Amino acid sequence: MTLTSLKVPTISSGLTNRKREWNKINRSTGSNSLLNQSEIWKFRKELGYIDGVRSCHLSAAHRNSLLSPLVAHRNPRFPVFRNQLSSDFGVEDVKETLTLNEKDDAALLRSSSTGSVNVREVKVKSVDVKRELIMLSLPAIAGQAIDPFAQLMETAYIGRLSSVALASAGVSVSIFNVVSKLFNIPLFSVATSFVAEDISRNAIENLSAGSTNGKALDGVAERKQLSSVSTALLLAILIGIFEALALSLGSGLFLKLMGVPSTSDMHVPAKQFLSLRALGAPAVVVSLALQGIFRGFKDTQTPVFCLGVGNLSSILFFPLFMYGLRMGVTGAALSTVLSQYIVAFLMIRYLNKKVVLLPPKMGALQFGSYIKSGGFLIGRTLSVLITMTLGTSMAARQGSLPMAAHQICMQVWLAVSLLTDALATSAQALIASYLSEGELETVKEIANFVLKIGFVTGVLLAAILGVSFGYLVPLFTQDAEVLGILKTGVLFVSASQPINALAFIFDGLHYGVSDFPYAACSMMLLSAISSAFLLFAPKVLGLQGVWLGLTLFMALRMTAGFVRTLSKTGPWWFLHSDLERA
Repeated sequence: MTLTSLKVPTISSGLTNRKREWNKINRSTGSNSLLNQSEIWKFRKELGYIDGVRSCHLSAAHRNSLLSPLVAHRNPRFPVFRNQLSSDFGVEDVKETLTLNEKDDAALLRSSSTGSVNVREVKVKSVDVKRELIMLSLPAIAGQAIDPFAQLMETAYIGRLSSVALASAGVSVSIFNVVSKLFNIPLFSVATSFVAEDISRNAIENLSAGSTNGKALDGVAERKQLSSVSTALLLAILIGIFEALALSLGSGLFLKLMGVPSTSDMHVPAKQFLSLRALGAPAVVVSLALQGIFRGFKDTQTPVFCLGVGNLSSILFFPLFMYGLRMGVTGAALSTVLSQYIVAFLMIRYLNKKVVLLPPKMGALQFGSYIKSGGFLIGRTLSVLITMTLGTSMAARQGSLPMAAHQICMQVWLAVSLLTDALATSAQALIASYLSEGELETVKEIANFVLKIGFVTGVLLAAILGVSFGYLVPLFTQDAEVLGILKTGVLFVSASQPINALAFIFDGLHYGVSDFPYAACSMMLLSAISSAFLLFAPKVLGLQGVWLGLTLFMALRMTAGFVRTLSKTGPWWFLHSDLERA
C-alpha cells in the first residue's frame, strides 16, 4: 500500500506501535550500537517514502518518527542550556525551539539514496556514568595536584630563608595570579568548548565527503587545520606579552595597592620577585590555553605528563639556584619561570602532532567569538580575584609575620580545595555531553552523584587536615612566631573544606549547562558582600577576620549554587520534573 492511498487516521492509528519501535532504534543509536544501511531502509520502506512523509499532516514529532534514524536522531541543541544571554528558560521553551537542520537532512538522505554512506563500527559507551565520572576525574585530579604541589615546594624553600622573604613572595604571587588569571581561566574554558565543536564539525565534514574510507573518526588521527586552536594560541601569546609588560612596569604600583609601600621591608624583595616572575607570564597563559585545547580533544593525559615534567624540573631547580648558586628568593623565581616554559614547549610539541598550529589565513580566526563567549567568565573571574586579593592585602597590612602565616595557610587551603575542582570539571564535561544528547535523566544522575561525592570528599579532607595540619606547617617555616600564628589557622583550613568542595562542584554544574550569566552575576554580588566584610573584619579580628571573610565568600558561592539548582524556572528545571512520566 502506498503512502498516498492512506488516510491520516489510518497512519495515526499505527504510530503508537511504530514509535515504540522507533524508540528502540533511538536507544540503540544512543548507545552507539551498529546500525547498517539495510536496516534503515527496511524501517523506512515499511512506513512509506520520505517525500510523502514530509507532506502529510502530522505533528513534527510524528513526522520525525518516520524519518531515517540517522536524520532524526541528530543531537538537539537546547537554548535552555546554550543561550548565554538569558538562561531562565523552562520546559515549554525547549519544546518550542527543537528543530532539525533541513540542509543536513537532505544531504544525508541523498547520500543514503545513492548508497554512499559507509557502515561504521562505533565503540559502545559505558552507561555507568558514575564510573565514567570517576575515570575522567583521575587524570584531572593529577593535573590539579601537580601545580599546587610545586607551589607548596616553592613556599617551603622560601620559608626557610626568612619570614620577610616568605611574606614578600606571598604578596608577589598574589599579584601575579590576579593579572595572569584574569584572562587565563576564561580562555581555558572557551578554548575547550570551541575546540571540541571544531573537531565535531570537522568530523561531520569528513563524513559527508566520505574522506575517512570507513575508518573510525577519532578527531586526532591526523593533523588537522582547526581555526579554534590557532585563535586560542595567538590570543594566549598576545595576552601573555601584555601581562608580562604590565607586571614588570607596574610592579611598584601593584605592591602599593596591595598594602606594601616603598618603606616596607617587604618592598624590595617583593618587587624583584614579581619582576622575575613576570617573565613567565606568556608561558603560563599559553600552557593554560593548551590545556583547554587538549581537553577539547578529550586528551587529559598529555597535559598531566607535561605538567609533571615541568614541575619536577622546578623542584630540582629550587635547591640548585637558591642554595647552590646562592641566589635566594631570586633563584626561586627563576626556577619557576624555567619550569613554566618547559611545560609550554612540551605541550606545543605534542599539539603540533595533532593539528597545524598556524592559521591558513587571518580571516579564519575566531577572535570575535572568543571575546564574546569569554565576556561573562572574565567578569566572574575578576570578581573572584578581587576578593581573594583583598584578603591577601588585608593580611599584608597586619605585618610580615601574619602575612607569612597567611601565605602558608592559603597555599595549603587552595592546594587541597582544588582537588575537588577536578570532580567539577569532569562533571562539567559529562553534563555538557549528555545534555546535548537530551539525556536529562543521565544529567540528573550525574548532578546528584557529583554533589554527594563532592561533599564526602570535603568532609574527608577536613578530617585529614585537622589531624595533620600541625605536622605540615613546620615544613614551611621554622619561625616560632609564625608557627604560633599558624595554630589559629587550623579551623580555617580544615573546617571550610566541605564548603569549598560544594562551591567548586556547583561551578562545574553552572558551566555544564552553559549558565554563564548566572555564574557571573551571582559571583559579582556575593563578591561585593564578601569584600565589604573583608574591609572591616580584620580591623577588629586581625588575621582571623581575613580567614573568616574568605570562608564567608566560599559559603555564599555554595549557597548561590543551591539556590540555582532548586529553582524550577532556570536551567535545572528538569531536576524537579518526572521525566519518565513526561
